[in-house]
Amino acid sequence: MTAPVPTEGRARTRMEPEARRDQIVACARRAFGEKPYGAVSLADIAREAGVTRGLVNHYFGGKRELYLTVLHEMVAVPDSVLERLPKGTLQERVNGVIDRFLSVVDRNRGMWLVTVDALSHGHDPDIDSVMREAEEATVDQTLRALGIDPGTEADGPLRGMCRAFGAMARSATHEWLNRGTLSREQTLALLERTLLLIIEEFGPESRGE
Repeated sequence: MTAPVPTEGRARTRMEPEARRDQIVACARRAFGEKPYGAVSLADIAREAGVTRGLVNHYFGGKRELYLTVLHEMVAVPDSVLERLPKGTLQERVNGVIDRFLSVVDRNRGMWLVTVDALSHGHDPDIDSVMREAEEATVDQTLRALGIDPGTEADGPLRGMCRAFGAMARSATHEWLNRGTLSREQTLALLERTLLLIIEEFGPESRGE
């Protein structure tokens, strides 16, 4: 009896296109978070995802495009996450937003630190463009999660404060995950109180709307 021939990588299974795309992104997120960009190959990501390299190219176009996609998705908050946030008082919603954010960051700490580093240098126009788009989407999503319509209730100062808060959040998580100067609880308290202050001082209710 002939022994089965071993196959490399994961067994290929039929998946819906969106699910397959998400699987490839998840594998890429792990790869880029564990190794420098130059040490990651599309072949490795494809093997990990159990697909062909051609399919990865079909979805993303190439390694750089896949990398930019991963960066974008690390900054932007999926709508599905916001839908699961607790309802309640403003403080309870702020706590839910920050707690969920820290949980996602902690699960993907390698790629998150790569993202923070990429944003800090700011010398790549493609990365800058992707990050600006993701940043604005995150501001909209965060405001909606806190019960504020970004189209009608968010003025320039409030959006500016939220963008500045995003930069603070990246710095605080870097202190927590990379330097170890803050604990998760301290990071949560810092970000929760800051975001709550921003909404209370600059939100629509503070303007009598």
